[in-house]
Amino acid sequence: MENQLPDRLQAWLEQGNVTISQLFFKHYKTCGIQDHEALLLLHLIAFKEQGVAFPTPKNLAEVTHFTEQQISQYTQRLFQKGFLSIENRYDANGVYEEMYSFHALWAKLLESLEQAKTMSAQSETTMQEGELYKIFEQEFGRLLSPMEMESIGMWLDHDKMSPELIKAALKEAVIAQKVSLRYIDRILFEWKKKNIQTPKQVEKHASEYRAKTIQPTSNLQQPTTRRKVPFYNWLEERD
Repeated sequence: MENQLPDRLQAWLEQGNVTISQLFFKHYKTCGIQDHEALLLLHLIAFKEQGVAFPTPKNLAEVTHFTEQQISQYTQRLFQKGFLSIENRYDANGVYEEMYSFHALWAKLLESLEQAKTMSAQSETTMQEGELYKIFEQEFGRLLSPMEMESIGMWLDHDKMSPELIKAALKEAVIAQKVSLRYIDRILFEWKKKNIQTPKQVEKHASEYRAKTIQPTSNLQQPTTRRKVPFYNWLEERD
């Protein structure tokens, strides 16, 4: 029994493998392909890799539990849905032949993948927007009005401000004790003029200002009290 195992394994390996992209298994349901249609497609691909480009319903019935009539019906549906097509060509000997084409199938699966990525990005954006509203409500100490929510949405959608940058503007407004959408809008407008697009750029810009404003003290003259860091007023123009 043990001696027969390597021979069986060798025979199994010699049958070859069918390579199917994980894209198919992850997205065929999203594309509207039924399980029995997916199984039929897998068999069609397997036949093609074995050199049989146009298997008959009888060929397929021999390796599945489907009847020839069912196979004809499922194949027709795949044609109608645009997942399968027939290509005509001449082989190396000049003989005309037909073959199943899966180009449309792979194109639709890739399209489904892109749509899934887009939906995921939109879902993440929606979550970030919801979190942003909560942070504003916490700082304002009340619920936002529909108009205020629309203003924040305009910063995100129309002005293309990132949630992180809007949070940074809110932080600056809190520090300045001027927590209002109008003040935050003016800050964001100034940042846009200065081409400030990230919280890191905000900090760098403010740090450079503070470095110029605060004069360094010598080692021999240590201050007895901590010097106050000046607040950077974004709405005051500076050279």
